[in-house]
Amino acid sequence: MASATITMSMGFVGAQSRFTTRSKPSSIPFATTCSSFNRLNPSSLTIDFTSTFFSSSLQITPVKKPVPKLKSAKHLAPQASALKVAVLGAGGGIGQPLGLLLKMSPLISDLHLYDIANVKGVAADLSHCNTPAHVADFTGPAELANCLKGVDVVVIPAGVPRKPGMTRDDLFNINANIVKTLVEAVADNCPEAFIHIISNPVNSTVPIAAEVLKQKGCYDPKRLFGVTTLDVVRANTFVAQNKKLRLIDVDVPVVGGHAGITILPLLSKTKPFVGFTDQEVEELTVRIQNAGTEVVEAKAGAGSATLSMAYAAARFVESSLRALDGDSEVYECAFVQSELTELPFFASRVKLGKSGVEAIISDDLQGLTEYEAKALEALKPELKDSIEKGIAFVQNQKPAPASV
Repeated sequence: MASATITMSMGFVGAQSRFTTRSKPSSIPFATTCSSFNRLNPSSLTIDFTSTFFSSSLQITPVKKPVPKLKSAKHLAPQASALKVAVLGAGGGIGQPLGLLLKMSPLISDLHLYDIANVKGVAADLSHCNTPAHVADFTGPAELANCLKGVDVVVIPAGVPRKPGMTRDDLFNINANIVKTLVEAVADNCPEAFIHIISNPVNSTVPIAAEVLKQKGCYDPKRLFGVTTLDVVRANTFVAQNKKLRLIDVDVPVVGGHAGITILPLLSKTKPFVGFTDQEVEELTVRIQNAGTEVVEAKAGAGSATLSMAYAAARFVESSLRALDGDSEVYECAFVQSELTELPFFASRVKLGKSGVEAIISDDLQGLTEYEAKALEALKPELKDSIEKGIAFVQNQKPAPASV
């Protein structure tokens, strides 16, 4: 019998996996299927294969351009240019798992964690992970400017979470002011950064961010995103379960907004193509729209969808980093300024590039089913009201002065 030791190092997680296998000497087959965090190819794959049979050894390197095997934490260098990411609200239910996932990205050189409290311990904990990103903590408004200096991507999960019986709009009065204050700081300290808004209600907080940036004279609609990736993640998961498909193969575009009926999964555009009965379409659509409430109720007052949201946010950050690093084929769904409909903001698939949104994919709204077309028209009034509510929140207040 032959023994083989295989060592793999994979993209997003910046980690190694090592295992030993045994097989007949005449044939030593092995197959490796690996995927990075967001269903994309790993940034690196190294396989060391050593076989011994009757005291003889065989070394096989089944890659055309071998990558040196990682030996220690200091060798876990990013595979691409170093990028800086700041998480505002890093001590919260979303911020902590998001920080962990981002700490594993080989694309991040510096990870800045900000919150009004409890962030120092989070940073100390994450700093012990043997991955390349350097972690720094910043506490309170006095340290916010330093947190944001030179940052490429700002992620904002700050705010209060949903509780049973609450809608995303119930969060507006608290979270609206939090987002406004944080985006003002972004405008003053890193105006060219990509801004990822997670704080709910996204249908209103993204317009709030846009108005703040306009008042500050640095609004670039290509660099402002409402993170709706969780709707896509849920749609892919539920469809794969319903149709018994491999998750890695499933892609369902989700358009509209990020709350209730404004979330519209375009099941007719599912890849790979699968047929749905009318009942399946309605049941899947309703479940995707109410998935957040499903988690809130399951946690019985102990929290909201923090873990899945962190996963989805990390996927979107990773896509943004890949785009900033020059990858020309990066697509995600996001809530952005758009001309796809008469509404000023709309969630749809976008192509990401070094400058942000390079293109808004309009094809998904072509050839809708009757159910989807009706649902699209039905969501517009609610989405319009949420957008206008966010805009009015900023316009009815005096602009904050720029920091010196």
